[in-house]
Amino acid sequence: MTAGAGSRGRTVLIAVLAACAVAANCSRGGVFGNEYEYEEELYLSLDGSATVNVHASIASLAALRGAEFDPDPVARIDLNEVRSWFGGETTEASVSFARRDGRRFVHAQIRVADVRELPRLAPFTWSAYRFERRDGMFEFTQVVGPPAGSPGPAIQWTGEERVLFRMHLPSEILLHNAPSRQVERGNILEWEQSLADRLAGQPVDVEVHLEPESILYTTLLLFASTVVAAAAAIALVIWWIARRGRDDDLTEDAAPASGTG
Repeated sequence: MTAGAGSRGRTVLIAVLAACAVAANCSRGGVFGNEYEYEEELYLSLDGSATVNVHASIASLAALRGAEFDPDPVARIDLNEVRSWFGGETTEASVSFARRDGRRFVHAQIRVADVRELPRLAPFTWSAYRFERRDGMFEFTQVVGPPAGSPGPAIQWTGEERVLFRMHLPSEILLHNAPSRQVERGNILEWEQSLADRLAGQPVDVEVHLEPESILYTTLLLFASTVVAAAAAIALVIWWIARRGRDDDLTEDAAPASGTG
């Protein structure tokens, strides 16, 4: 083996080992973000409609929401039963399964025309929602109450599990009470809690005040204003060039006449 080939081989080996380390960290939630035992992700629109994504272990749904699903990792779960539990009789839910750390997780998406109607669905009965326009802005609150279930003997947690409530907001945020005090990229706010505190019923209080115009509307308005201003500037330049050309033509026409006088 030549020195160049050996060097390339070492480089490939290092890259493979690095990729393995990243993958291991990702599986523990260390590099690209935390992994949660239970996660609610709310996409809110200014008309009050909302899309909710729930990413949760079967065990957490049984313990926190009283879902009658078998938390045993090898138990068979009926997809239609889970879909019906999330959506109820009138709301359609899309559901899929995944495995993590040898356990089964559910990924569900639910769309509602009015965010305040979410407590009619079994997964969200622990929350009270308010969304209204007041004093020229929108106010949103969500209070998450105590859990509806209890951990069973088949559930074994390490004590390090976390839960998360995340919001994606449609307009400029004027006020919020997210614990981090930070607005994440894309107008995102997060309320995080330990699973132990959630099981104990420690409340999660969410409050957000929003501008009445969406970010998309404001962006489009700014873009349209910029286009109009640019068009006006171009028109002014074209007018100035045309007028200067006419003035030059008049000057050239006038010069011979003055010379023959």
